[in-house]
Amino acid sequence: MKATILDGIVLGLGLGLLGVGLTLVYGLADVLNLAYGEIAVLAAIVVSEVIAGGVSTGLAAVIGVVVAAVTSVLIDLTLMRPVYRQRGGQRVLLGLLLTLGLAFVIEGVLTWRDPLGALSISVGGKPIGIFGVPMAVGSIWSSAIAVATGCGLLIFFAATTFGRAVRSVIQDELGAQLVGISPSLVRTVIFGLSGGLAGLVAVTQAMTAPVTVTAGFNLTVLALIVSVVGGLGSVAGAFLAGVLLGIVDTVSAYYIGSYVSDIVLLGAAVLTILARPRGLLGSHGAG
Repeated sequence: MKATILDGIVLGLGLGLLGVGLTLVYGLADVLNLAYGEIAVLAAIVVSEVIAGGVSTGLAAVIGVVVAAVTSVLIDLTLMRPVYRQRGGQRVLLGLLLTLGLAFVIEGVLTWRDPLGALSISVGGKPIGIFGVPMAVGSIWSSAIAVATGCGLLIFFAATTFGRAVRSVIQDELGAQLVGISPSLVRTVIFGLSGGLAGLVAVTQAMTAPVTVTAGFNLTVLALIVSVVGGLGSVAGAFLAGVLLGIVDTVSAYYIGSYVSDIVLLGAAVLTILARPRGLLGSHGAG
């Protein structure tokens, strides 16, 4: 049971990191990026091909994260411009349609180029005992990166000028404009940050299991669940929801079977939303 819970925490930290990028974009721009998982897969395939070209794994991972971030910035500067001109439900709907179409395009191109493409990062070393349970080195590295990134984001939003500007735009876009903050610039930076996080998720997930060319849809769905349960716009909420849902997923898979674990995961999400419609730590600001 102890090993199952630890596996759930490792999975949950990855889910939390996955949900952060999606929840920040929605909290800031009222846009649900349904191409989010495909951007992660794009980064994974880039890393895989760069490694195959003889580049070290660490440098290849950096290149993959940068490619995902730059791709997201380009999406914000092109595809999302007509979306931002809309308001309310029209913005949400148009954003859903355009990013869903983009997801199909990215998946189609990647599948066409290499239908068997996948990224798997092998981290050497003997298993390390955690609370008496031997854990793979890859799982420990994946968790450490997720925790460090989460702490960095919390510090960024709480203690930096730009982080406070992001929170201001989320809370009151018009008020932020009146004090000299550019919502357009903030959205572009956060879209890029979201893409970088998607790329980082691809790298960390590949340390524990292969990230295949068809994994994008599943990654997007998981990110949506984590974002909604944690509270849209909340970094801490995304990580809390990720850990809780990760434990629920692994425990249910252990006792009931992996074939129904997704149903249990969705059921847990629905119950959480019914009890707390705004999510576990839902707020008007990132944090």
